[in-house]
Formats: sequence, structure tokens, C-alpha cells
Amino acid sequence: MAQVTVRVGGYTHPVSCEDGQEAHLVALAADVDRRVSSIRAMGGQYGEARLLLLAGLLLADELHDMRIELSAVRAGQPPGPAADPRLAERLARLAERIEAIAGTLDQP
Repeated sequence: MAQVTVRVGGYTHPVSCEDGQEAHLVALAADVDRRVSSIRAMGGQYGEARLLLLAGLLLADELHDMRIELSAVRAGQPPGPAADPRLAERLARLAERIEAIAGTLDQP
């Protein structure tokens, strides 16, 4: 078992992985770190847990969209926005939900 130290949001985290997977794990952490940086760029003071939660929600949303697109492709439908003409509306609702979740995290 290999041990890698990754840096996300200015914090270091030791993480174990299978031997040979170190570079892949570092790349995944860099992807999470990019999302954390984009959240910070929006402004506001966030603790480590909140930053990681919001980054996780962004990644989960992206994964969800990819699963829908993959299902459409497997069903023979064209990929992308043409498969869902209401995409902008769905994205706006999703952004509102993420903001609502983020707002509840500030409350004790």
C-alpha cells in the first residue's frame, strides 16, 4: 500500500492508495483542488469541511450529468444540450439548490 500526501485547498492530507496509483491519486486531488479554488474565488470565508463539501457537490453534479449523457448515448440519443433542451433551466435550479445547501452550513 502506497502513501501519498496531497494538497487540497491549502491543506495537506496523507492518503493511502494501491501501489502504482500514486500519480492518479495526485491528479484526482488536483481536480478537487481546482474546484475548491473556484469556490474560494466566488468570495466568502469557508472552512476546510465546507470547501470540501461544496467541491464534492460540484463533482457529484458533474458525475450525475455524465451518467445522464451516457444513458442517452446508449439509448441512441444525441449527447449534449440537444438531448435536454431545458438544460439551462435545470442548471439554474441546481445552482439555487447548491446555494441553499451552502447557506444552511453557516447556521449553527
